[in-house]
Amino acid sequence: MSLVRKNIAANLIGNIWVALVSIAFIPLYIHFMGMESYGLVGFYVTLQALFAVLDMGLTATVSRELARLSVSTDNGQEMRDLVRTLEVAYWGIALAIMLVVILMAPWIASNWLNVEQLSIETVHQAIVLMGLMIALRMPYGFYGGGLLGLQHQVLLNVIKVAVETLRSGGVVLVLWWVSSEITAFFLWQLLISACGILVLALSLWRRLPKATDHPRCQFSIFSRLWRFAAGMGVIAVLSSILVQMDKAILSKMVTLETFAYYSLASTVAVGLYMIIGPLFSALYPRFTQLLANQNLIELRDLYHKGCQMMTVLVMPVALAVSFFSDELLQLWVRDEAVVRNTAPILSLLILGTALNGMMNLPFALQMAHGWTRLAIGMNVVAILLLLPALFLAVKSYGVLGAASIWLLLNVGYIVFGLILMHRKIFRGELISWVANDFGLPSVAVVGVMAGFVFLMPQEATELVRLAWILLAVLVAFCVAVWVAPAIRNEFLSRAHVLMKRG
Repeated sequence: MSLVRKNIAANLIGNIWVALVSIAFIPLYIHFMGMESYGLVGFYVTLQALFAVLDMGLTATVSRELARLSVSTDNGQEMRDLVRTLEVAYWGIALAIMLVVILMAPWIASNWLNVEQLSIETVHQAIVLMGLMIALRMPYGFYGGGLLGLQHQVLLNVIKVAVETLRSGGVVLVLWWVSSEITAFFLWQLLISACGILVLALSLWRRLPKATDHPRCQFSIFSRLWRFAAGMGVIAVLSSILVQMDKAILSKMVTLETFAYYSLASTVAVGLYMIIGPLFSALYPRFTQLLANQNLIELRDLYHKGCQMMTVLVMPVALAVSFFSDELLQLWVRDEAVVRNTAPILSLLILGTALNGMMNLPFALQMAHGWTRLAIGMNVVAILLLLPALFLAVKSYGVLGAASIWLLLNVGYIVFGLILMHRKIFRGELISWVANDFGLPSVAVVGVMAGFVFLMPQEATELVRLAWILLAVLVAFCVAVWVAPAIRNEFLSRAHVLMKRG
């Protein structure tokens, strides 16, 4: 098995497991803590994403540079100096974020969140713990990005699976046996985050090539990398505003309980990244290596095959969740009020997230080229247009208005982003992307899902309904594989080899 295929497989298994354990225990969180406390968990996720913009592009930079330097065997000292320099900067940023959140905690608890049942003191304590957790979660991503760039992605996923299983599953035992308070929830998360960072940091440093000298913090490295890092930092800031502005605005404009419904739907929709993330993580370093070696034909073929694979894997799942949101939520949470308030939001958010996923590999190609200007420009325009639209949508339609804005945002990225990108990178390949990589497989999946919705047995048991939905996903996947030419040819080629061996 090639390294790219091995990394994709490891990333898929790891991300699917992490997403499943993260989502599977949510009904238990709600059962033990209550919906309002779960709203604080949703607020933490939003806060973490907003402060992640202060990553300043360092995680993307360490991934790209380690991937680039790894094509040669005599770059050990440079790689170690790079990691040490960015590591020092990263920990400084993390500590600054921790202090900011702690100082803001009293004001957020008293003036921002619309709390109805929890005490202000409890909310204040929870936000302080959020600050500590955010300070630890950021370096967790940095060290993971280093392993990603070195293409030790099997190891990275083993660590992620262990840490996230302890984080999500262990906290249920804490809530059950120790305390059902939201502070107990965050204290356990804090402990596991600290352990995860230690393991990832040791793993990265042990897998860097040997060097003749100790790693040194050399700020001259920034003079070489600042342009790409700054571009990625700006993209991170703008992307975070676009991705999190709906939640930030809703956390102020609606009650914490209503915000919890939106957070629940968002958590499920973000679970789609269990498929999107592995492909991005496996192909981005490979794109960088192929570009460094000027192997443009293989790069083009891998780009189209990767985009088709993204469509084939993502769209059947996303459309199944969107079309059958009521049935799936009922099977999962078994609470009529939660289902009624969450299902319409989920149907919109999952579609927007799927379209966002379609742009991940084109964005990876842009990063491999070191081209950040397009993403910056598009995000600036999107903020100027959609931020006021979001305020109006939330004021008029509430949480459904916010979900609709997320969908429209990603439709815009698909329509305009690909046109502008393919004017500079792989000119003449846009039609192939629209038709083969995304359009035809997606239309085929929509047709399959519409048929399954129309033919679904009305009086079926829950088990039959679940089986029907899973069958819809399987049929849609098979049809998408056949319609996507690169994936179909790969499948037929492998089937032919297996038949010859047999």
